[in-house]
Amino acid sequence: MRLAAVALPLLMIAPAFWNGYPLLQWDTGGYLARWYEGYLVPSRSTVFGIYLHYGEGFGFWINLAVQSLATLWLLQLTLRLLSMMQTFRFVAISLVLIVSTALPWLASMLLTDIFAGLSVLSLFLLVIAGNRISGLERTSLFVFTAFSAATHSATLGVLLGLCVVGWTMRPLLRRRLPIAGLAQGSLTIVVGALMLISADHALSGKWAWTPGGTGVAFGRMMQDGIVARFLNDHCPRENFKLCPYRNELPATADEFLWGKSMFNTLGRFEGLDEEMGYIVEHSLADYPAWQAGAALRAMGQQLIHVATGEGTSVWIPHTYGIIERYIPAQVAPMRAARQQHWGLNFDYVNWLHVPVALISMLALVALLGHALAHRKLDDLTLLAATVTLALLGNAFICGVISGPHDRYGARMVWLATFVVLMALARRFGDDSKAR
Repeated sequence: MRLAAVALPLLMIAPAFWNGYPLLQWDTGGYLARWYEGYLVPSRSTVFGIYLHYGEGFGFWINLAVQSLATLWLLQLTLRLLSMMQTFRFVAISLVLIVSTALPWLASMLLTDIFAGLSVLSLFLLVIAGNRISGLERTSLFVFTAFSAATHSATLGVLLGLCVVGWTMRPLLRRRLPIAGLAQGSLTIVVGALMLISADHALSGKWAWTPGGTGVAFGRMMQDGIVARFLNDHCPRENFKLCPYRNELPATADEFLWGKSMFNTLGRFEGLDEEMGYIVEHSLADYPAWQAGAALRAMGQQLIHVATGEGTSVWIPHTYGIIERYIPAQVAPMRAARQQHWGLNFDYVNWLHVPVALISMLALVALLGHALAHRKLDDLTLLAATVTLALLGNAFICGVISGPHDRYGARMVWLATFVVLMALARRFGDDSKAR
């Protein structure tokens, strides 16, 4: 047990040790800059930016330590509260997740994604097992869930959706979903939202929500061809800034928002935010069937976009530039890392990760279907249902708003593998020694 207590936290962030520096991603720089720039940027949580800032003096290794220990704590706590905790079982499940899923890569990265999946576990435990744990554990789960909700709007949306479903199902499940647990879980969403608004005010002087949702949704609609159709239908009688460019729109949302497009020419979010919001709102009314079809396709595509490493093995000059500008003490170790020398290649990793992720989702659905068919409603079945809803909610929110990306799938799908491993351990293991 002592060996596992030392080895597992290190193995959970082994990719960072191999890299020689915490892994960076395209979006990392935007979060890092929030402390220094003093204004709000679309889709960049100030709460997460502050979290990263307090790790700067330790080369961000303190952040990775928090992420590694939080991951193992929640895995262990889940096994314990489902009466499945054995040292060998915990170590075995952890090692399989480290080898076969994106989990250690997420824990090794300076990005919000690790908190997306972990927050689903923490919310689940807070709701269904809040009366079976100590006051310290309950408080820790509450704070962790609220913080996770504040790190990304999509994470907050998934947690909110789970709470709504929980309250809806409460009359049917009754004691399986305690009112006190649902109330505490729902309160984490409120606290997370207040945390984000307060951090936005502290850094920018504005009482405001982190901007960007409309612009990101606009990009997805543009990618589906809806924006071009709207402009062609309306430009003859309405004067939009984008009208002269309606036949030159980029093929993807990423090219439009983050590449060298007319978005830059027209003033980016400041210059186009109002117009993009208008087009998003009115195109929903003008083309409801098209929007519904595009949303369902995006959701379906998002469910199978689960590869590890998106945005990590590419050139990320913005993040490098932010570190060079604001954190010069970190420039030397950052430049020495393998990632900055094109040393990351996820092709071999995804030969294993992608099949495991897809098979795990299918097995999760089969597990849930079998349990419901036999009217077996234990805690493991509730966890399987929660993870299934989280995967669907994540696919809907991310696929419909931002468009399908592997990053959004990989950060959540490891939960399916975890639940399937728990089911296999219960089916073929001996629970008499569990404590």
